[in-house]
Amino acid sequence: MYKINDLEDSLPNTPVQNIHVEVCQSPCSTAKKSQLQQRTESLLRNQRMIYGELKLTEFDDAFLAEHVKSIAVCDVEFEGGIKQAINMCHVKLFIHVYKLGMDGPGQEELDDEELAAANHWMLPSVDFDGMWENLIFDDCIKSQLLQYAHTTLLFSDKNVDNNIISWNRVVLLHGPPGTGKTSLCKALAQKLCIRLSERYVYGQLIEINSHSLFSKWFSESGKLVMKMFQKIQELIDDPNALVCVLIDEVESLTSARKSSLNGTEPSDAIRVVNALLTQIDQIKKFPNVLILTTSNVTGAIDLAFVDRADIKQYIGVPSPAAIYKIYLSCINELMKTGIIYPTQSLLDLQSLRSINFEKTDATHFSLRLKEIADGSYGLSGRTLRKMPFLAHALFIQRPSVSLEQFLNSLSKAVQKQLVDRDNLKNE
Repeated sequence: MYKINDLEDSLPNTPVQNIHVEVCQSPCSTAKKSQLQQRTESLLRNQRMIYGELKLTEFDDAFLAEHVKSIAVCDVEFEGGIKQAINMCHVKLFIHVYKLGMDGPGQEELDDEELAAANHWMLPSVDFDGMWENLIFDDCIKSQLLQYAHTTLLFSDKNVDNNIISWNRVVLLHGPPGTGKTSLCKALAQKLCIRLSERYVYGQLIEINSHSLFSKWFSESGKLVMKMFQKIQELIDDPNALVCVLIDEVESLTSARKSSLNGTEPSDAIRVVNALLTQIDQIKKFPNVLILTTSNVTGAIDLAFVDRADIKQYIGVPSPAAIYKIYLSCINELMKTGIIYPTQSLLDLQSLRSINFEKTDATHFSLRLKEIADGSYGLSGRTLRKMPFLAHALFIQRPSVSLEQFLNSLSKAVQKQLVDRDNLKNE
């Protein structure tokens, strides 16, 4: 991490804003990080003023053009959500340089077991590139998770006694299917590996296949969980690695022991829960591990596991405001690729609010999109991301389309989706 701290002394009465900059280095580049950080600093200082987040992919500087894929000014926060100009000469820059791994996931198999127990990525990975930026939520969920991860490191670095102040390095995201819980876990792992690239040489993401750890042999599942965590322990033992363990649909592993005791679940479920809780308690002492879990059915999770989760974050369906942002990002992508042509400007919600949603020629299409977003409330994030595709597939079927025609088709696709959903419920 490259920090520029000298501005605090020159501006003693001015609050200095922290700005994180992520520099994606070209795969074949052999340039030193320090060189890329210095060139990036010079580029951004010369920009003088920026408005919100910024991503650059083309550079006049020949050195940057040769060695850098992109430079992104990330996670810029504004007071009250109102965008303001940022003077790049009056901020503290944290410049993170990273390379994307091009390999896909490998599989972890347990000894003597014919099953794929987990998928395994080296991070940062091209598989998750851009995922963090494209996840849209209604509150500060993403920034809170980042702050949580940094606090776990701070407390470890300062040797805070875990017997006095307790934290378990466990995050639980829960809510209905399709709301982005699993994607958020993967994106968080990637983001942390980038932000902590000066501290950890590389990252590991282990996505445990919960269902595969239930053995076909009675009473073996608890042993399989222990074998899985033994493999994870081998990764954690490398202090140069940041290890993120993802347990999707964690209720599969933590079925309530109450059900087992009542005789409605096999006793094997008790062994699985006990094995999982024991392993979590053992690895929490390591500063380079984070356990990320998701659940669609929180009532089925063992309370002892829920109690161990430091963060228990509900992820619900997007609000109309979040839906508008999702649709806006989709339309901008279709304009960039030429499927929507010609390119036209759409206003963000903040700009619309600033003019009290006044109807003019300049706001016509933006207000039409807001109307569609309001009518899409109740659809999951996963479904919303499909709607532009379905709009084209069902109602356009041409290489390019005007913005007006696309918005009309999007409205039809949303109405069809809502009708189809209601029909499925009524069957």
